[in-house]
Amino acid sequence: MQKVSKTVILAGAVLAMSMLQGCATRVKASSTSNPAPSEAFSSFGRIEVKPTVFAEGYKGNQAGLTKIDENIRKDLAESLTSWNAARANGRVLIIEPIVEEMQFKSGAKRVFLGPLAGSSGVRMRVKIRDNKGTLVATPEFFQRADAMAAGFTFGVHDNLMLTRIANLTSAYIKANYVRAEGGPTGADSKAVEAAMTN
Repeated sequence: MQKVSKTVILAGAVLAMSMLQGCATRVKASSTSNPAPSEAFSSFGRIEVKPTVFAEGYKGNQAGLTKIDENIRKDLAESLTSWNAARANGRVLIIEPIVEEMQFKSGAKRVFLGPLAGSSGVRMRVKIRDNKGTLVATPEFFQRADAMAAGFTFGVHDNLMLTRIANLTSAYIKANYVRAEGGPTGADSKAVEAAMTN
């Protein structure tokens, strides 16, 4: 009887490990930090933020995309009003947030499956160029929501992930307005190492 119990426990442990491994997000980051743009954003008389979109050919969760866009616009609203009140100088900075990859577990899936729904993750590239098409910066931003943490909060962590990546994006734009200095991607070394081994 004891031998059977040990076998059952061992089998259960192996199954649990394989399920948890399957919970890891496929979305990876390429770096922990973004380089500085070619010049400070204050060099431009006008700054425009385009709607957040998915990369060409990529299909993802539309509700998640909308949430990111709403948060970026909310974060930058006051700053954009102030920046664009200055005298125009003929130079326009165009900011285009592009979600390259997203694994977003919606509320219903998270409630029914919990941690077994897997981790959520999002990677976004922001194309920043002038009105002549010259590239100024292409920062990358990354966030994830761990399967276990998100599962036991019924999706709260999944939604916070979307807020965090928007906050990282707007923080980078604000930080590089006066001085070109770059900024964090939001990824840790673990996320970057995982990308290098895959």
